[in-house]
Amino acid sequence: MIFGAANPNNGRMPEASTESPPAPRINLPEFSVGELSIALKRTVEEAFPYVRVRGEISGYRGPHASGHAYFALKDETAKLDAVCFKGVFQKLKFKPQEGLEVVAIGRITTYPGKSGYQIIVEALEPAGVGALLALLEERKRTLAAEGLFDAGRKKPLPYLPETIGVITSPTGAVIRDILHRLNDRFPRHVLVWPVTVQGEKAAGEVAAAIAGFNAFPKAGLPRPDVLIVARGGGSIEDLWAFNEEIVVRAAAASAIPLISAVGHETDTTLIDYASDVRAPTPTAAAELAVPVRIDLLAKTRDLAGRLEGAPLRRLEVLRQRLSDLSRAMPAAEALLAIPRQRLDTASGRLGSSLALMVQRYAGRLGQASARLTAQPLLQAIQRHGLRISELASRSGAAATRRND
Repeated sequence: MIFGAANPNNGRMPEASTESPPAPRINLPEFSVGELSIALKRTVEEAFPYVRVRGEISGYRGPHASGHAYFALKDETAKLDAVCFKGVFQKLKFKPQEGLEVVAIGRITTYPGKSGYQIIVEALEPAGVGALLALLEERKRTLAAEGLFDAGRKKPLPYLPETIGVITSPTGAVIRDILHRLNDRFPRHVLVWPVTVQGEKAAGEVAAAIAGFNAFPKAGLPRPDVLIVARGGGSIEDLWAFNEEIVVRAAAASAIPLISAVGHETDTTLIDYASDVRAPTPTAAAELAVPVRIDLLAKTRDLAGRLEGAPLRRLEVLRQRLSDLSRAMPAAEALLAIPRQRLDTASGRLGSSLALMVQRYAGRLGQASARLTAQPLLQAIQRHGLRISELASRSGAAATRRND
C-alpha cells in the first residue's frame, strides 16, 4: 500500500479500451535505453517525490560492507525493493528485521541496472502496536540473555537519602507530583535533570542524564543517593524511548540505586527490568524513595522510651530472679545450726582442757627445777676464777719484762 503523491491518473487505473491497437508509427522519436531510463526515472520521482509505504520486510540482507542495507517490502499482492543508505541506516530508530511489518518513508525511484523501481528509505517505523510488541519482546530476550535484568544486579535503596536525583520533563504534572509527595513525606534535597521524555531525542537524553548523575560531584553539586526516572502514562509509542537499548544499558550500569516510574501501573518498559526498583507511578516512586517523617519521629520516640525503660526493666527482672533464688536457699538458722553446736561443744571443753594443760606444764616445770642445783654453778665459777688468776699473773710478768 502506497500513500503519497498521486500518479498521473490521479490514482485511477486506465480504462480498458475496446478499440484495436493503433498501427506502429515509424515517425515516433527514438530513445536510447539510457535516455528512456532517465526519462522514466524523472517521471517516477516527480509523480512520487515522497511517500509512506506499509509492508512486511522480506529478504533483509543487513548492512553491506558499504554500510547500505537492502531488502524488500511486500504485501499479499506485490513487492517493492528498498535500499537504506549508510547515513540514514545509522540514524534509524528501528533497525530492519526480517518479517517485521513497517512503514517506510522515502522517495520512489528507478534502478536502471535491472529495469526496476525501488524506494530510497529515509525513515522507518514499525507498523502498529503488534510490530512494536514483537520488536520489544525480541529486544527483551537479547538484553536478558546478557544478564542486564538479573536480580543479583539489583541494589538496595537507601533508607533515608540525603539527595534525590530526578530525571524527567521539567514541565508537566510528573515533577510536581514527585516534589509534592517528597515534601509531604520527608523533605529532601532534590536535583532535577530536565530531559525530553518522548520523541527521537528522548532516549539519548535520558541515558546521558543517568550517566551524568553517576559522574557527580561536579560544580559543587552533591552526588544523589538515589535516582528516579519518571514519565506519565501514554501509548507504547509514547513510552518507546524507555525501551531503547541505550537507556536500558545506562540504567543497568548505574552505580546509584535507580527507581523507574514510567507510565501508569499497567505500563511496562524495558527500563523497569534493568532498574533496581520499579514503581507503578511517579508518586509511588517518591514514596519508595523516602519514609514518612511523622512515622519516623513517632518510631524514634517509641524507641527512645523503650531504651530509657530498658535498664529499669532489666533491674526488676534481676531483682525478681534474686528473690526466686533466695527462696530456694535454706534459712540462715538452718545453715548456722551445726556450726553453732560445734562452737558450744568446743567452748564447753575449753575450761577443762585449759586446766589440764596448766597441770601438765606445771609437772614438766617441776621436773626441770629439780634438776637445777648450785653445785655445777659453783664449779663453773671456780674454774673461771682460776683461769682469770692465771691470765693476770702472765700479764704482770709480761709488763715487767717490757719495763726492763
